Amino acid sequence: MLDTQPATTHTSDARLLTFTAWHARAASHLERVQRWTLPYKERRSRHEKHPVHDFLFQYYMYSPGKLEAWHPAPSESLADSPQARDRFGAPEYRVDAGVLTHDLGALSHKGREQLHEVVDVLVATQSRPANFGCYGVHEWAMVYKGDDVRHAGIAPLRLPQEEVDEFVESRPVACSHFDAYRFFAPEAKPLNRIQLEWSTRHEMEQPGCIHANMDLYRWAYTAMPWIGSDLLLDCFELAADLRVLDMEASPYDLQDLGFEPVRVETPDGRVEYQRRQREFSVRAEALRARLIGAVKGVLSD
Repeated sequence: MLDTQPATTHTSDARLLTFTAWHARAASHLERVQRWTLPYKERRSRHEKHPVHDFLFQYYMYSPGKLEAWHPAPSESLADSPQARDRFGAPEYRVDAGVLTHDLGALSHKGREQLHEVVDVLVATQSRPANFGCYGVHEWAMVYKGDDVRHAGIAPLRLPQEEVDEFVESRPVACSHFDAYRFFAPEAKPLNRIQLEWSTRHEMEQPGCIHANMDLYRWAYTAMPWIGSDLLLDCFELAADLRVLDMEASPYDLQDLGFEPVRVETPDGRVEYQRRQREFSVRAEALRARLIGAVKGVLSD
């Protein structure tokens, strides 16, 4: 029998998981993540698009298969077994004295540089004051003047184009996230308070921005498998929830897909948007702190 010890034991520096323990964790992880991955795979097989959820797998360059694969946290090791060796192989893992652990020696110089950049961005973002005054106008700025209404084929605008344009023109556009700003309609870019550039994009990140908080998922998968899947999936779930708010506050009509609009063109809608944005920023602050700690731990080993 492979599993003759308690479900978990402790060494001086890591929690040791038996086959039964980590296999159960991997199964639980898969069940949790397939809420998103299975529908996406099914849509993809039918060549169908979803204007809300596809973003999580198309904008973010981490495949459903990678997201489904469970990895232990840095503080966890696995009892050696054929199943563990088959699933957690070199170069990311090594076996020593009957224990399988992450092999941080396999982390390349380029990989370490990437993780240093991750920490720098996260720490800098966390240190800045949060701005809760954007009200999701970035999605409106993307369809300004109607030249490129990205989801028009599956989700029409819920307001006439003239009213969308009037709303954009009536608001101070205050987007601080380059990857949202770069999709603005050309005529909308001059309306933004800040003219964002690729070279200084990280200098503008701030912890109230829903896109900066979605990007915690990007920074988490950049640090995989070293930080473990529990933290990764927490960041993914935050990104999924933020994406819903992002699109509910957009000018698209998504009610047929089950999403009620947050009517940011009205005072009540802006209050609702800001309330939810603040609530998500609290979740993001905690996750950002966990990410910083986890990545710093990898780099200090």
